[in-house]
Amino acid sequence: MRACYLQFLLLLALLSCNATKFGFSFDLRDSKVRCIEEERQALLQFKQHLVDHYHWLSSWSSIDEDCCKWEGIKCNNKTGHVVMLDLPSDYGWYAEPATKYLEGEISSSLLGLQYLTYLDLSYNNFSGKPFPNFIGSLTRLQYLNLSSTNIAGAIPQQFGNLSRLISLDLSRNYDMITEAHNLDWLIHLSSLTHLDLSLVNLSQVVNWPNKVMMLPSLTHLSLRYCSLSTFTTPPQLLSINASTSSQLLFLDLSDNYDLMEVYNLDWLIHLSSLTYLDMSGVNLSQVVNWPNKVMMLPSLTHLSLSSCSLSTLTTPQFLSINASTSSQLLFLDLSGNYFTCSIFHWLFNSTTNLVDLHLRYINGLHECSIPDAFGSLNSLQTLNLAGNMLVGGIPRSLWNLCSLDSLHLGYNRLSGNLYEFMSNASSCLTDSLQHFVISDNRFTGPLPETIGNLSNLETLNIDNNSLTGVIYEAHFSNLNKLKWLDLGFNFLILRFSHDWVPPFQLYVISLSSCRLGSAFPKWLQSQKNYIVLDISNAGISDTIPVWFWDFPPRLQYLVMSNNQLHGNLSDLSSPRFNELAGIDLSANLFGGSISHFLLNNVSSLDLSNNRFSGPISFLCELNTPTLLESLNLSNNTLSGELPNCWTYIHHLVVLNLANNNFYGKIPDSMGSLVSVQLLHLSNNGLVGKIPTSLKKCNELITLDLGANNLSGTIPPWIGDSLPNLVILNLRSNQLYGSFPLSLCHLSYIQILDISLNKIEGTIPECIYNLTAMSRTMDTISSAIYASAIYAIAISASVIYPNLGRNSYIDHASLVWKGREFEFKNSLGLLKVIDLSNNKLRGEIPEGITNLTELIALNLSRNNLSGLITSKIGLLRKLECLDLSRNQLNGEIPMSISNLSFLNQLDLSANNLSGKIPIGTQIQSLDASRFLGNPKLCGSPLPNKCIDDLHPSYINTRGDKNQNVQENVDDRFITKGFYVAATLGFIGGFWGVCFISVLNIRYIMKHLTSNARMMLHVAAAL
Repeated sequence: MRACYLQFLLLLALLSCNATKFGFSFDLRDSKVRCIEEERQALLQFKQHLVDHYHWLSSWSSIDEDCCKWEGIKCNNKTGHVVMLDLPSDYGWYAEPATKYLEGEISSSLLGLQYLTYLDLSYNNFSGKPFPNFIGSLTRLQYLNLSSTNIAGAIPQQFGNLSRLISLDLSRNYDMITEAHNLDWLIHLSSLTHLDLSLVNLSQVVNWPNKVMMLPSLTHLSLRYCSLSTFTTPPQLLSINASTSSQLLFLDLSDNYDLMEVYNLDWLIHLSSLTYLDMSGVNLSQVVNWPNKVMMLPSLTHLSLSSCSLSTLTTPQFLSINASTSSQLLFLDLSGNYFTCSIFHWLFNSTTNLVDLHLRYINGLHECSIPDAFGSLNSLQTLNLAGNMLVGGIPRSLWNLCSLDSLHLGYNRLSGNLYEFMSNASSCLTDSLQHFVISDNRFTGPLPETIGNLSNLETLNIDNNSLTGVIYEAHFSNLNKLKWLDLGFNFLILRFSHDWVPPFQLYVISLSSCRLGSAFPKWLQSQKNYIVLDISNAGISDTIPVWFWDFPPRLQYLVMSNNQLHGNLSDLSSPRFNELAGIDLSANLFGGSISHFLLNNVSSLDLSNNRFSGPISFLCELNTPTLLESLNLSNNTLSGELPNCWTYIHHLVVLNLANNNFYGKIPDSMGSLVSVQLLHLSNNGLVGKIPTSLKKCNELITLDLGANNLSGTIPPWIGDSLPNLVILNLRSNQLYGSFPLSLCHLSYIQILDISLNKIEGTIPECIYNLTAMSRTMDTISSAIYASAIYAIAISASVIYPNLGRNSYIDHASLVWKGREFEFKNSLGLLKVIDLSNNKLRGEIPEGITNLTELIALNLSRNNLSGLITSKIGLLRKLECLDLSRNQLNGEIPMSISNLSFLNQLDLSANNLSGKIPIGTQIQSLDASRFLGNPKLCGSPLPNKCIDDLHPSYINTRGDKNQNVQENVDDRFITKGFYVAATLGFIGGFWGVCFISVLNIRYIMKHLTSNARMMLHVAAAL
């Protein structure tokens, strides 16, 4: 009893010391002191400038005269002055539902609190309001935290007046301005022990080391992601005086990639007291002998060197560090570097006291297995080996680590049956394990019911394996602490009784592709705190019950796509959604009109592929700007004119209204969508001209207006005002006029489709300027396209890594190999030009062959004439080439046989002649692709060429292909040549014969005459 009493007195003493440190005290006496009236009025004025979403400040009332009892307020018990204003929001912490969150501005009424020593407004949102310069006048401040408050402007020099400051946190204010000498005020803060400027851009600050590291009392310094570099960091950093820096305990310089590119780490030797060092994301590849400089710090317990471009190939001494120099380490993170399997050997010999070990996404560990020796790290609490392509199973030794509370093995190639591993789990592990993540592996078999023995489990993530079987209530009977449940993308069946009430309250529920039964899962009614709910592709065929629409107050992501949910949606106009929520109800059977959504609180809404009908006039009922970034209503039967009220939705990045029944003109107000990057209005009944107002949408990456009845000319401003276009689809409209030369300015374009219109004139020579079609897939245009997809990822992706699977992915409908297909996941890889079904004339410009990365080229059904350029073979990536139904003449160039990827070729209905070139791909094509060219011959056509009928003209070596090539290339050797040669041969032959006959008769005559003479001579003798 006495020991408890002494501990209680000690606790009171510690509280009293800490409280006195910040200017207020605890007093057990019944104090009669109340707050000062002037300070009470100042607080009420401060409240008037705030928006209190959760009625957090309900105790701040003009009725209650004692402000010292208000939420977040502490007063000095002797004087009554307000000394503490402690209002940090809990909005930034996803693990708990928000109950505290403020918006508005920081009012200068706080100047009425001149005795304030403690001010914390972190994680509230002040919406880019100017930096509160007046805070520099609160000279008694000792603790100031404005982290993540979204304030902007320069840090005022008046901060130098806060000479009593002990702790200053201005981190995560991305829009704060820092100029060359913006940190000069720091030199006056001699009492400062804690400084955090993380995620504040300090790239322009000159000589920051002298201003920061020379603070005599500084023990904690965090400059993470401040854009520090060797170009703005002078060599003084390398010569920090030991007397001014030896007291530093905590140093975070992470995510400043260029900070140490050419400098070494010699300055570390002065930081002998350092216990925490984080240099993750700093390029240390050029630093010589870094292990001996880092690992020799005598007090170091926390070391993070992730993504530092380190390698065992360039720093082999890392593996030979003496155990005595590194055994004090408790936390080690070497993720994102290049190490081979030998890294494991060093770990087991040098870091025996490790508590937290992170080796995520290390190149070089693929095909390695998890060593059984991990079981020797008896102090290990966290083991993270995610993303290494490790093979094999989970060693049994891991199940004997009694201190292990977090095991992350996701994104590997581990395999086996979970029964084999979990049946060996020790009783101490079942009591300690809190986070079990094996997502994205190759585990098979059922999920053992013994998972329910892990009574302290908070995270269960087995997403994307090949697990099978049935999940029963017994699996979860003891998991009353479970917060994160991800069973998605397996072959699991969830079979619960209708009235089952789970023992847990989940924050993340991800059951995509699990079979939940045809009825809507009633057990969800008991869940009051979830932030993410994903029950997509779950086989549900039901209406949504009324109780479901009473969402938890902090819902950020709702996915129920790819089911057979039906009926009409509830009216969702009441403020049930948390700000920046994402909703995906696509690919269901919902019908009727679209009910009213409170779009002010929604960032992403996907109702595509349903049966909604009627107008979308609910968009016009908005009276304030929204934060909606993605709206997808495609593939429904919506109708009516497009509303002319897009002014309040100007934050849209994605707008997809394709494949509906909208009619009328494209409204001019769409030009107010200045942030839109992906715009789909195709396959409707829109008429009129393309509005000039769209030229203001200069962020556009996809402009899809195909399959409408738009008229007029193609606006020249498309090429001048939309410089980032990657996809332009104007297919199947009533557009006329010429091909605008300005389209040649679209250097990022990858898909250009203006087919099925009435475009006249010639294809401009400048088409070779479409340079994205001449670069490999690793191009700027592909990066721009990818950035558009990334830009519309909703904020919940920060807390739910699998959201990428459900985020909006752009698509396009293209004619491919004679049929219309919709491309989605591979869309960013396509490079296509389709100018077919127009009235184009003239020759095909030779410059088009400069677009060497083209995959499909369709110029069919025009009035093009002239020869097919002999350089057509330069388009070596071509898979589809359609030049049919034109007036092309001459021979097919031999170089076309170089197109080894070509599997769709149509040259029919032209005036081509000569022999079809011989090539592996060409002869395998259907003969119909060459019909309509009466002077064309050779395989695959049935009519043979003359050289095929006279094989004797093949050279004696049997080199048929050589003779064919020579005959095809020599355009002077025609059929007439062969006829003349044949007649000449016959005439010459018979001429020779006739002369020979005459000569024989003459010879015989002379021989006869000579014989007679010889006889006469003989007789005379």
